[in-house]
Amino acid sequence: MKRVRFYNSPVLNVQMPLWRSRLVLILLMLGFVALLVKTMYLQGLSTEFLQRQGERRYERTLVLPATRGKIFDHSGSVVLASSVPVRAIWAIPEDTRAATEAQLAALGKLLDLSVKDIKSRLVDEEKNFVYIKRQVPMDIADEIRKMKIPGFHQQMEMRRYYPESNIAAHVVGFTNIEDQGIEGVELAFNSELSGKPGSRRVIKDRLGRVVEDVQAIVPPVNGQDLNLSIDSGLQFDTYTALKKAMVDNKAKAAAGIVLDARTGEILALVNLPTYNPNDRDDRKGPVLRNRALTDTFEPGSIMKPFTVALALDIKRITTSTLFETGNGQYRYQGSTISDVSRNGTLNVAGILRRSSNIGMTMLSEKLTSQEMWTKFTELGFGRAPQANFPGMASGRVRPWERWRPIERATMAYGYGLSVSLLQIAHAYTAFARNGDMVSLTLLKRESKPTSVQVYTPEVAGQVRSMLEAAAGPDGAKLAQVQGYRVAGKSGTARKIVDGKYSTSQYRSSFVGFAPVSNPRIVVAVTLDEPQAGAYYGGRVAAPIFASVVASSLRRLGVQPDAPIESLVAAGPKGEVRQ
Repeated sequence: MKRVRFYNSPVLNVQMPLWRSRLVLILLMLGFVALLVKTMYLQGLSTEFLQRQGERRYERTLVLPATRGKIFDHSGSVVLASSVPVRAIWAIPEDTRAATEAQLAALGKLLDLSVKDIKSRLVDEEKNFVYIKRQVPMDIADEIRKMKIPGFHQQMEMRRYYPESNIAAHVVGFTNIEDQGIEGVELAFNSELSGKPGSRRVIKDRLGRVVEDVQAIVPPVNGQDLNLSIDSGLQFDTYTALKKAMVDNKAKAAAGIVLDARTGEILALVNLPTYNPNDRDDRKGPVLRNRALTDTFEPGSIMKPFTVALALDIKRITTSTLFETGNGQYRYQGSTISDVSRNGTLNVAGILRRSSNIGMTMLSEKLTSQEMWTKFTELGFGRAPQANFPGMASGRVRPWERWRPIERATMAYGYGLSVSLLQIAHAYTAFARNGDMVSLTLLKRESKPTSVQVYTPEVAGQVRSMLEAAAGPDGAKLAQVQGYRVAGKSGTARKIVDGKYSTSQYRSSFVGFAPVSNPRIVVAVTLDEPQAGAYYGGRVAAPIFASVVASSLRRLGVQPDAPIESLVAAGPKGEVRQ
């Protein structure tokens, strides 16, 4: 076999042209120069641009939320609203592909979500942040963390908690998932409670973990704490009394207000039906209505004291002026005005005590429409109360130029105008005080309140005595409270249904104050459409007033001002006035 020597190969003996080797060398050098130039360009001239692009992809401004302020009751010892830590469960869709069906099922069970719901949130794998569920309680979030499901992560949040639950729901209100107030005090004082959030500039990795701080932290400013005027004890007592009355009388709804006659503080404000502000599913529908502030109604007989006071104030009548009301039927301007019973001759105190519509009609003839409209406006009717609360209703008092005599008469005894329960309670402070209406507040009053004089002190005292008689043995006797002198007026108003006054649907109310010797509180209560048989305000609303007054005065430590043996026992005997 012949051996081949490779160094004798003709291929190796071929001589390459010199220019080709030089060309290869030049091309390699040009390549290195191009890389060097590119490197210098990126490291030098384009540094700021590239840094900005990097920041856009990985640098984030973290909002450091401020802790929302707490809400306390009048005493400062009962928390009505506070913030508690919770967690948000989020995911990176692409990374969740490693999660098993069993893990997703277990996650769904803890979050009260179906596997289908969870997967629907993970459809777009281009996203790198998707909320699965927010405001998850800490104990549940800890269980989820222990499961170590691929692609699922957590972040801290705050959730509002309301210890008093449905008892103070319409006062305190609630916040949305972003912790912003959307009802009640939470909305009215949202800026004060929210505070000011801080910030932190950081670099995050793909999993959302903070790698580096790139800017100094701006600390958050926590929200202010609020002390409301609401007394939690009085709120509970009012809620309990209204709930019992609503059930006993099969009423559609109920509302009650307790005012401090000295300071103008709203000590209790209750609406039924109510809701649990801690349950998001419960916060919807008619239960959200703050009926005491937003609903208006024709007040009926609880308006009569204001017309009487006006006539006394401008000296159109005196306390001894007599009115012949006849046999309970009175033809006036083509209409028939009726009383519950025959009252005969009455003075103005008797008109209030017997709740005579005929007497009020005769009284209205001594007044002008402009005089009545002006006084009603001074009392706050037709204007939204100034109490810094959302949704305050203004009610309706038509311009006096359009009043006919029959309308002036009906307005004198509470028909043809609309008011809210808060408006009527506020106006009664004029009788509980020396003819001046004190300004209202939902916050604890730290300074002396302002007031507006609407009647002379003499007239206020006269009407106060009349209202004491109206809540006495010959009036709404069920309003009496053992050990205390009380004053007030019941009202029973027909509701308008399909443009006509109903003969089966009523609103029953009672408004008054106590103790008469030195009034401390004004209480207004109303039942909407009682259906258990009785519907007169003196029958169904007066007992609620008595219950609220009794518990409130005891809680406030107010000394009794009536000898116990002189009281007439409250009972169903005798006629109950409207």
